[in-house]
Amino acid sequence: YENPLVQHIDEKNFWENTKTIFSTGVIGNYNPLPIWTFAIEKRMFGFDKPYYWHLNNVLLHLICVFLAYRIALFLGIGWRGALLTALLFGIHPMRVESVAWVTERKDVLFGAFYLGALLQYIKYKHDQKSSRWIWMTLLFTLSLFSKIQAVSLPLSMMAVDYFMDKKWDIKSILNKIPFLLLSLAFGLYGIHTLKEFGSLATVEDTTNFNFIQRLFVGAFSFTLYLIKLILPFRMSPLYPYPNSFPWYFYPSMLIAPAVLYTLYITYKKEYKAIFFGLAFFIVNIVFLLQILGAGQGYLADRFTYIAYLGLFFMAGFYIDRYLSENSAKSNMVYGVAGVYLYVFACMTFQQNKIWENSATLWTHVLKYYKQTTLPYGNRANYYRDNKMYKEALADYNATISMKDAQPQAYNSRARLYFDIAKNQDTLLLALNDYNKAIQYDPKDGEFRVNRGATYARLGDIEKAIEDFNEGLKLKPDHAVGYLNRSIMYQNTGRIDLALQDIEQYLKLNPYNADLWYEKGRALRLLGKSQEAIGAYTEALKYKNNNTGLFYYERSRTYTELNKMNEAKADLQQAISFGFDKIEPAYRQQFGI
Repeated sequence: YENPLVQHIDEKNFWENTKTIFSTGVIGNYNPLPIWTFAIEKRMFGFDKPYYWHLNNVLLHLICVFLAYRIALFLGIGWRGALLTALLFGIHPMRVESVAWVTERKDVLFGAFYLGALLQYIKYKHDQKSSRWIWMTLLFTLSLFSKIQAVSLPLSMMAVDYFMDKKWDIKSILNKIPFLLLSLAFGLYGIHTLKEFGSLATVEDTTNFNFIQRLFVGAFSFTLYLIKLILPFRMSPLYPYPNSFPWYFYPSMLIAPAVLYTLYITYKKEYKAIFFGLAFFIVNIVFLLQILGAGQGYLADRFTYIAYLGLFFMAGFYIDRYLSENSAKSNMVYGVAGVYLYVFACMTFQQNKIWENSATLWTHVLKYYKQTTLPYGNRANYYRDNKMYKEALADYNATISMKDAQPQAYNSRARLYFDIAKNQDTLLLALNDYNKAIQYDPKDGEFRVNRGATYARLGDIEKAIEDFNEGLKLKPDHAVGYLNRSIMYQNTGRIDLALQDIEQYLKLNPYNADLWYEKGRALRLLGKSQEAIGAYTEALKYKNNNTGLFYYERSRTYTELNKMNEAKADLQQAISFGFDKIEPAYRQQFGI
């Protein structure tokens, strides 16, 4: 909802915004298709009907569940085993993050296309219809546009080859080349986008762990994913890195030879279900083990969304075989499976509750990670934005008391002081926190822009402009910085400089009606009435509580240009929108 391409989508700019969505990344990620679905939902339902946004996630998840069932059937499992596979895929507690979190639409969307492509490949191996390659390519491409994780599909296809043929040959490898090239192209572009945003930092920068230690982190994560498959304990939206490298990460590396040995034995002895299931899990989780840092945690429930299907398949395969060979014990198997699934369903229901809002979410994280700063800071931001200032201040104080060198925490607490300030003393508290933030990170332009706003409220205009200048040098895409500096320039009569900053702001955020209005005012003050008409007209394109004012100001501008018919029409529009601050003489001029 903070993405302007989604916020301001309408009939006029729909295709222009669509082009921009598909040609740019968002916060270091290139997943345009989910963003595009959000834009469509905003156009259809608005932000005030989240039910439909959540419903679409659930529907996409149900499609994935159905596809998991069909994949299991086409791989030769009986309906009971296929049903178990699908039920595990559908209600396992580790699914919650991918479905309940609307922003994680990319999981269920990429999953639907990914599993659809895989099903088409399995069907192709049955009937050899060449038309299925068209469907595979289309679905795979849509999956890649949904999430970079889809690059693993060619490897999943190779796992299917072994399960169905018990071998790989040159033909089966060659026919994956187009998919491998697609994976390579999207993968390289995804890495480029991460680097451009700064998300793919060096391993030392993100955690203070070196590369060798990060290998142990990956092994530990892999082990936990296997454990959580059976016992999904301590599920959390965030698994923060420990402050120091713990001893228990070291023995986790034993999982590597154990898994390799299992793959070797099952391949040699043709235990194809185990080999396929484990291989499928590995190829879909290995790129997400955080060996190269690209996230705030070493683990994420959502990373298992597709990967777990391989392990669920193993369970379905052997349960189905056992039932076929031991029909007399079917009631016992149904009973045990039913209890297990019921427990999973209850856990999923409970886990879903933590996603009610950011307060419930981060409070849940703090149940397990009380000594971690990030949850306190994020919960504090939620409290601040919802005007729960006392609770927000307590959380900011808590996170800073745990670790002083947190420039972002000082910046956030300063914003709180700034918001609640009713006197100079509170503004000075904000100023002190901004000073600390700049001390710890002098290269972040946002901190200087925010401090400049504080100086402005304290009445020190020159210091405010000085901070805005420095902040915008460090962060030239900081729209609010241009806005704040334009206000300072207007207050000091430097209208030409104010206009330049307003134009810079509008390049970054062209959907702000109030700033188009301010541009119109500045142009009028500079004697550029004809250009002002264009700015006011642009302001009127967007819904705004000041629409009546915009019509009135454009009416006055038309009068200056001696376009009286247009001026009268705009004045009537201003009155129809309830604008009542009109000079009686101006109304009488038009007989209104």
